[in-house]
Amino acid sequence: MKNQLKTHNLITIIALFALLASCATVKETYDPKDLSYLYNPLRNRINPRYSIFNESDDRSVVSIKFFTSDLFFSEANPAGVPMAQMAVIAKLYNMSYERTLADTAYYDLNIIKSPDREEYLYKIPVKVQKGNDYVVELKIYDKIRNFMVQSFIPFSTTSETNRYNFYVKSYPSGNEMLKNVVRKDEYFNVVYGRGKVDSLYISVLKAQAGIPWPPSMVLPEKPPPSKPDTIVAVPYSDTLQLMFPSEGIYFITTSREYNEGFTMFNFGDNFPSMTNPAEMIRPLAYLVPESKIDSMLNSPKPKVALDEFWLSCGGGNVEKARELIRIYYTRALFANYYFTSWKEGWRTDRGMIYIIYGPPDKLYKAADVETWGYKKPVVRTNWGTRFSVKEDYLFFTFKKKPNIFTDNDYSLSRSETVVSYWDKAVQSWRKGIVFRLDNPEGI
Repeated sequence: MKNQLKTHNLITIIALFALLASCATVKETYDPKDLSYLYNPLRNRINPRYSIFNESDDRSVVSIKFFTSDLFFSEANPAGVPMAQMAVIAKLYNMSYERTLADTAYYDLNIIKSPDREEYLYKIPVKVQKGNDYVVELKIYDKIRNFMVQSFIPFSTTSETNRYNFYVKSYPSGNEMLKNVVRKDEYFNVVYGRGKVDSLYISVLKAQAGIPWPPSMVLPEKPPPSKPDTIVAVPYSDTLQLMFPSEGIYFITTSREYNEGFTMFNFGDNFPSMTNPAEMIRPLAYLVPESKIDSMLNSPKPKVALDEFWLSCGGGNVEKARELIRIYYTRALFANYYFTSWKEGWRTDRGMIYIIYGPPDKLYKAADVETWGYKKPVVRTNWGTRFSVKEDYLFFTFKKKPNIFTDNDYSLSRSETVVSYWDKAVQSWRKGIVFRLDNPEGI
């Protein structure tokens, strides 16, 4: 979830500083199923944006947007011009038929650098059948830098009114946006591509204000809002200028039936970053009680209250406090970038774990499950002159949930997390130590 906003530029800048402060691990055997680089910006050099549009009953289009700041341009080519050389391998799986391979595509992309362009958009058509659930597996290979990134994009052709039958164009440029988070005063056009409709119905809902329970607590989940505050009907035109000025959830449907459609979000003008004291105080809810958050927000000088909190964590050391701030809020920013669903990414289960524990050391993905692993201290066992090394991990399992607003809603399986070291992790942060599970001085 990236302008989300020009996030790609912000990511590049922040990653130059002591980004996640805890990414170093003991060298281990290569694990081909491990996708942990997907959530580690220091290991994932390119961050394309994706979307899927059901163009017809038998054809869907995968849009891939590359950002200039992510690409490496070289003049070592026959044309002698700055060019990024990429290969895209797409595999389409029909999930309604036990993950059957339905289509494949291969593209060589020679992206010639243009001085005035910040992004490059490419479209890949795939053959589909009406009434199925699909996943597109994309492998993008940078030929010059010799590395590959992988992504999994779910979509559905089960309905002509679900979110995959819409796309958004920025106004007035007309460029496809490939994002559904906007700011106030940002104009755009919503395009519905599966037949003629007279009107669009926009349901407005309040954004989520709470945070998830800690992993050690097995309590009922906090559901997304179910009742719109208001519903507005607008005459449909693919050139109609729309703008959502207030924070909230905007659910766009082709009828008054509130069941499926396309969602736009407004999470504030600074999203996904956090720059003002109020924005920076709220994510501290993982470290302090709610009463402390309210006290800081209602303080005559919230910035002073915020500074005092981090100074106390750093033992009065200004440089240490600054380091803690950099790491904590960089993680919060990337949580917004990776995990935003019907609420900001830092408020989600995955965002909570990401902020407190850092990027996972292991990541395994299936159709509707993610498993994150955090390395525990290495255990050595001696037998005379020989010894063995045992690696063990703390695993968190996240399961995908059906959600009319998003396909990025995952919930932590708390019943499977018997031991989480949550209290130790929070205490570590409060003492000015960025928590790592494999720190020998920790557990």
